[in-house]
Amino acid sequence: MKFSVFTASTPEWSPAEAATTLAAQGWDGIEWRVTDQQPAETPGFWAGNKTTWPLTGLEPRIGEIARITQDSGLGFSGIGGYTGASDHENTERMLAVTAELGAPRVRVAMPAASVGDYRELFAATRADIEWVAGRAAHHGVQAVIELHHGTITPSASAAMRMIDGLDPAHVGVIHDSGNLVFEGYEDYDAAFDLLGEYLAHVHVKNATRRALPERSADGAVVWEQGWATLRDGQADLANYFGALARAGYDGWVTLEDFSTELPLAERTADNLAYVRSLHEKALHALDR
Repeated sequence: MKFSVFTASTPEWSPAEAATTLAAQGWDGIEWRVTDQQPAETPGFWAGNKTTWPLTGLEPRIGEIARITQDSGLGFSGIGGYTGASDHENTERMLAVTAELGAPRVRVAMPAASVGDYRELFAATRADIEWVAGRAAHHGVQAVIELHHGTITPSASAAMRMIDGLDPAHVGVIHDSGNLVFEGYEDYDAAFDLLGEYLAHVHVKNATRRALPERSADGAVVWEQGWATLRDGQADLANYFGALARAGYDGWVTLEDFSTELPLAERTADNLAYVRSLHEKALHALDR
C-alpha cells in the first residue's frame, strides 16, 4: 500500500513546498488538484488554494508539474480533476494531460443529484461514462468516479450501477471514507466485495454530524455536518483499513484531511504515521 496527499488539503503551500515537505515526511506520492478556482485573501481548501493547478492554460504547465513531482521523488497517485463527465472537451484534455504526466488515473466528476429527474440524469451520465471509458482506453489511463455525498453516485451500489460492464482497466471507483459519513455508507467489507476489480483508488478523511443546541420550529434536533481529524470523526478507520486488507487492496491511499486543529505540516506528518499504523495492524490481524 502506498500513501499520498490530495493537494486540496494543503492550501497554504506552493506546489514546490507541498512536494518537498511531503517527500521529506515520507509520503509516497501526491495527487494534484486541478481546477479553476475563486481567488481568496486567505488560502482555503476550495478557494485561493496555492497548491491547485488551474485548468485554464494547464497544458503549458505540464512540464512544471512533472518536474516538481519528479524532483521530489514522489509518485503520482492520480490527478484530482473536477471536470464533469458531460464536459467532453475538458475531460478529453484531462485524460490527455494525465497520460502525458505518466499518472495512472484522473477523477471525473459526477453530477449533483436533483429532485425529479434522477433516472434521466443517471442514464445520460452512464452514456457519458461509456464515452469517457473509451477515451481513457485511447490514452492508456483510467478515469475514476468518486463516492461523494450530494451526487448521483454517493454509494458503492450506485457507482456499480454507473460503471458495471465497462472495462475496469479504464474506469473505476474512488472509495471515500469521509464522504460516506454524510451519505452513501455501506458496510465496508460488502462494499469492497461489490466493487471488486472496480475498486481503483481510496481517499481517506473523516467527518462527523453534530447535534446543534438549537432545535427546529417543530422541536426536532438540528444536525450540522463537518470535517474532523482522522481520530475524531465517525468513520471507523481501523475497521476501514481492516476491510481493505481483507479485500486484498494494496493500491494507493490518498489522504485529504480538511480538519484545521493542527498546523498543516504537523497534520500531514501525524496522518501518515497514523494510517501506516492502521495498515500495519490490519495486516497483522490477517496473519493471525
